[in-house]
Amino acid sequence: MLTKRTHIVPALLLALAFPAAALAAGGSDSDATVGIGDAKVAHIAPLQRPVSRFRRLIRVESHRIAVQHQAELRKQRREAFAALPGGISLATLESIASCESGGDPTAVSADGSYRGKYQFDYGTWESVGGHGDPAAAPEQEQDYRAALLYSRSGSSPWPVCG
Repeated sequence: MLTKRTHIVPALLLALAFPAAALAAGGSDSDATVGIGDAKVAHIAPLQRPVSRFRRLIRVESHRIAVQHQAELRKQRREAFAALPGGISLATLESIASCESGGDPTAVSADGSYRGKYQFDYGTWESVGGHGDPAAAPEQEQDYRAALLYSRSGSSPWPVCG
C-alpha cells in the first residue's frame, strides 16, 4: 500500500523536470500523480512582447550606430580634403568621380586602360606620384592624386566629366 508521502516524491521530481506539468497539476498536496499529459498550454503572446521591444531597440540602436559611423566618415573625409592641393573643392572631385566611375574606387574601364575612381591611366597616375594600380590604391590617395592633377591641369584630363 502506498502512503501519501510516496505520491509526493514523484510529483516533486516531475515538477523539477517539467515545471509546466507541475503548474498544471495545481500543487503537490493532491493525492493524484502528475503526468505530462496533464500540463496546460502556456500562452506565449505575453512572452513575445518583450522580444518585440528588444528587436525594435536593436534596430533603433543599429541605425543610430550606422548614422554615427557615417558622420564620422564624412568628418574624416572633410579633414582629408582640407589639405588638398590647389584649393579644389570636394564637390568638384565628387562630380568628376561620379561621372567617370560612378564614384567606385575599384572601377576599371572595359579595355583596362583607365582605372580607379577618376579613371587614371598608368602614365597620368605616375605623373602625380602614384605607384602601382590606381584601382588598387586607397580611395583617399585617389582623391589626393586627382586633386593634384586638377591643380596642375584643371579639368582638361577629364574632357567629358571635368
